[in-house]
Amino acid sequence: MGKKSGKKDSQLVLRLDKAERDAFVELCKELDTSAAREIRAFIRTFMKEHGDGK
Repeated sequence: MGKKSGKKDSQLVLRLDKAERDAFVELCKELDTSAAREIRAFIRTFMKEHGDGK
């Protein structure tokens, strides 16, 4: 596989409780990060632990 372009070209839409979503977004702000960044990091870690690690 070639060099990563870094460009994100796909979306994952999910539903969750508004209060839970708002609390998560606020915590991310307090930690100087974004919700999207943390969810992407979770997905990468999950894939390494349970998937093929790509």
